[in-house]
Amino acid sequence: MRWALVKVALAVTVMVVVAFAVPLGLVIKEMARDRAFTNAERQAAAIGPTLSITTDRGQLERAVASTQAGAAGRMAVHIPGPGEGGEAVTIGTGRAAEKDLATVQRVPRASTTEVPGGFALLQPTAISTGRIAIVEVHVPEGEVTNGIATAWLVLAGVGAALVVGSVAVADRLGVRMVQPAQRLARAAHELGEGKLGARVPEEGPTELKSAAVAFNSMADQVVQLLANERELAADLSHRLRTPLTVLRLNAASLGDGPAADQTRAAVEQLEREVDVIIRTAREAKPQTQPTGPGAGCDASEVVRERMDFWSALAEDEGRKVRVAGVDRPVRIPVARPELVAALDALLGNVFRHTPEGTAFSVDLHNGDDAVIILVSDAGPGIADPEAALARGNSGGRDGSTGLGLDIVRRVAESTGGDVRIGHSVLGGTEVRIWIGLGGRGVDAPARRGHRVVRRRRATTGRAPR
Repeated sequence: MRWALVKVALAVTVMVVVAFAVPLGLVIKEMARDRAFTNAERQAAAIGPTLSITTDRGQLERAVASTQAGAAGRMAVHIPGPGEGGEAVTIGTGRAAEKDLATVQRVPRASTTEVPGGFALLQPTAISTGRIAIVEVHVPEGEVTNGIATAWLVLAGVGAALVVGSVAVADRLGVRMVQPAQRLARAAHELGEGKLGARVPEEGPTELKSAAVAFNSMADQVVQLLANERELAADLSHRLRTPLTVLRLNAASLGDGPAADQTRAAVEQLEREVDVIIRTAREAKPQTQPTGPGAGCDASEVVRERMDFWSALAEDEGRKVRVAGVDRPVRIPVARPELVAALDALLGNVFRHTPEGTAFSVDLHNGDDAVIILVSDAGPGIADPEAALARGNSGGRDGSTGLGLDIVRRVAESTGGDVRIGHSVLGGTEVRIWIGLGGRGVDAPARRGHRVVRRRRATTGRAPR
């Protein structure tokens, strides 16, 4: 496109320059010719008064010598002889042919004729005898073309400057149009190669700027969709860990024997495969899932339902369970599947990371602007709660995927709340989920910037979740 614009500008400018320069050059040539002959006519006219008074040779010679052309030897006066057969007299150096002189004598009208070295102006003048004398002024070729070469060079220079200027302007305009298009094409190739961070500067002509805005919006949407897809895969995989926990606990109670060992080995292998799926799916940073009034649920109902499920397992392991605050409906702006996943993640951690027989409880507190869910246990606690929360953002270690607390955190922060880890009254860990009721993300920035981890005393022995 850039070279096409340059070629178009070059062709148009050359045509314009030729269209104006050629006629202007011809006009300059004609003006130089007219100037030379006008000067010759003026000098010829200077002899007219003398010829009308006298035909004396001496006086005429002095009159001719007094003119510029006469002094330079470029003027002649042709005086016809007396009568029909009289001898003509020529004063000065004549160059015109006899036939040209005879023509002017017969038709007394000024004319020009070519002579060696230039042109001759033949000016008829009436004399006292009633005959016609002819004043001849020689106009050299150099005087006719004087200044034409310089004028044509100036015209050529101006034309060349116009052509170069138009090409330069067209090239700059082409660059201004081509560079945004090239950046857009390069970003499209990078995005196609999987470089999701490829973006285009929103600059250039209006059309290309609109295309850049549309491309960036599309790229952001692609990144968002891919992140949501990965997070959904990770969440679905993590939810498999709840039934896997049940399988592992049931397999542990099978006793000894080849079948029991194979069952336990199969459950462990399945857990490892699920962990691999979770880590693979969480290559991109998780994005907050949509929440709102249409996606709300009754927190009391969800807590009762999940505690009924986990209470059966707790009874098998001899764990004491306590539930409080679920005697009346508590509406929260969180989708039911999201709250179920968050509770299962926390309760699954209790069964996975605390010894059998460890008691735990779930408390639901309903306030004016927030709902608080407390999951507490009597286990050994978490040595570094801050690291556990950070691990939830970046992936787990020591056999943990780190997604459990991340699921809980995203559910809370989607409502403007947060998650805090502290020491429970049971002696172990307390995870507090603060769910805001004032609208999604209203208080999220303030809470995220002032996250406090309550810890009365450091404890050791419990694996990160």
